[in-house]
Amino acid sequence: MRIIGLAEIRGALDHAAVIERMRDALVAQARGECDTPMPMHLDIESERAEIHMKSSYRRGGQYFALKIASTFPGNVARGLPAGNGMMLLGSAETGAPVALLADEGYLTDLRTAAVAAMMARELGRRDTALGILGTGVQARLQALLHAEVLDLKKVWIWGRTPERAAQCRHDVAALLPEVEVVTAQTPAEVARHARLIVTATASRQPLLRFADFEPGTHISAVGADAPGKQELEAEILRRAALLLVDSRRQCEKLGELQHASAENHRAVEAGAYCESPPAWDRGGISVCDFTGLGVEDLYIAEYGYERSAH
Repeated sequence: MRIIGLAEIRGALDHAAVIERMRDALVAQARGECDTPMPMHLDIESERAEIHMKSSYRRGGQYFALKIASTFPGNVARGLPAGNGMMLLGSAETGAPVALLADEGYLTDLRTAAVAAMMARELGRRDTALGILGTGVQARLQALLHAEVLDLKKVWIWGRTPERAAQCRHDVAALLPEVEVVTAQTPAEVARHARLIVTATASRQPLLRFADFEPGTHISAVGADAPGKQELEAEILRRAALLLVDSRRQCEKLGELQHASAENHRAVEAGAYCESPPAWDRGGISVCDFTGLGVEDLYIAEYGYERSAH
């Protein structure tokens, strides 16, 4: 079994290619080609920590994947990253472990940002301003990956802690030196200035309300991935002209859809949208509820393994 470290993984990946792989993953999932069980969660209350385990297998594929990703908020005070993780690729023929990608959670973070950027492209967005709620690693990657598909001129960032928001602004400006990066005082201020918004927090109460948005706004909600988490007022999902989900089943249990389950019947899975976009009122609000799928982990783990092998 090969063990592939973070430095090798980072050096092997092409962001544009990762975005394409994420489209392939969601389309395969929507077609029913993949066995992707519901995630398993562990909570460590003493550390306010959570661990997510996800897996997937694509019929006819060479590998199956098992991913472990953790968040330990107390690590920040220890001078350690809050996130960590690893991905294991196993042979779909023999079950033998093939590669351990010791990515420290990077592949999970990257594929999450890549999926949101991919959907912005698939929706035909032409935004030059991006709004981001959150100041963690995901905020930085969302800006970077959206810059792959959009001609960004400005990024608005909001965070609960002014110091962390300022540091995030500094880091995003370094990643995207030609883009103006500013901080907002409230989530509603982000919504006033950007028609494309990503929410990437661990919030358990709504940060944005339907009244905050201008017509034609799209929101990619990536933070809610466990029971009780919520970044959007349920009314946003109820009144959305287009409601997208990465998985109906998963979003109803873990995502924003858990707070508006009556809307499940009209939710369109993102992979199905990519293959055959339905007609919808583009003057209305669109939402994509992302909970993170094991099939995304499979596809990015395969890609990372293939690239590092050359």
